Amino acid sequence: MSFCATQDTASDVGKTTSMTSLDHYRNQYRAALLDDCIPFWEKHCPDRDYGGYFTCLDRDGTVYDTEKFMWMQWRIVWMFSELCSKLGTRTEWLDIARLGYDFLTTHGKDDKGRYYFALSREGRPTMAPYSVYSDCFAVMGAAAYYRVSGDEAARREALRAYNSYLSREHRPKGEWTKELEGRPPMRKLGFYMMKANLLAVLEECLSDPTFRAEALATVRYVLGTFWNPDMKVMFEFVRADGSFDLESMQGRHLTPGHALEAMWFIMNSAYRAGETQLVERAADVVRATLDFGWDPEYGGIYYFMDALGKPHVELQWNMKLWWVHNEALVATAMAHQLTGREEFA
Repeated sequence: MSFCATQDTASDVGKTTSMTSLDHYRNQYRAALLDDCIPFWEKHCPDRDYGGYFTCLDRDGTVYDTEKFMWMQWRIVWMFSELCSKLGTRTEWLDIARLGYDFLTTHGKDDKGRYYFALSREGRPTMAPYSVYSDCFAVMGAAAYYRVSGDEAARREALRAYNSYLSREHRPKGEWTKELEGRPPMRKLGFYMMKANLLAVLEECLSDPTFRAEALATVRYVLGTFWNPDMKVMFEFVRADGSFDLESMQGRHLTPGHALEAMWFIMNSAYRAGETQLVERAADVVRATLDFGWDPEYGGIYYFMDALGKPHVELQWNMKLWWVHNEALVATAMAHQLTGREEFA
């Protein structure tokens, strides 16, 4: 979603100085995207023989593994479609998006319509469709491709994949679920934050405002269920009844990058609906997440955390991952533009 770069808001008044001071960052990121990142992927990722994309690429573009992972495949469809939508259609970009869309819709689903986690280079399934997020990214990619191609089959596929995603709400991993009846069921932030984003994508790409009411309901559900206003943290899991579980490692588990990502999804939907109070609430969560998740000694945002500061089960909990900081950049830039609060500049 890129409305912040293309639409004015009421909060723009009086921010000329601060936005001007951020111009060099905008120019830096734009140049990195269009002069470095996109040309690299244009050149090295398309598989012209079988379709889809090579994604295990060394810095020189050398392919070191040909397996095709669904999350990344559909994200590339989305990315090149979005480039066409936001920056103007280029034949080479649209061709790359089509290369992935055709490959994935031909080879990517099991007999129940669920997208596999991974395929071989030729399109044979290599990993079962245990991840609901394969369907999630299919929604985004197909919807974005429909907007720039006008292909009605892509519109239908976006809606079909969305319904598949919804059908897996209570058991996202299906028959590949490891947990047994001895572990109480939990609701996961990831499912609902992505649902909010999918509804916004469908509204925008399919030009269908009927998705807005459900998007706002989902936004309110995320803020009202996973955000703990007393502890000022966004929990990754809550019990089935919506209560917080501070007795288990799973219940105390926090993912600051997810919280930041969820908040820019929420600000996006709230802004589109004119819900300024929701925008402010989400901005407050961004601030609190940065305060809690920031490493005060070395800087950067932790990958995983425990709500009570207990030892974390994940050995990589204190790593500083690239994607987490990208989400922080998006969230703070959006919060700054939509609220005018200088703390986000």
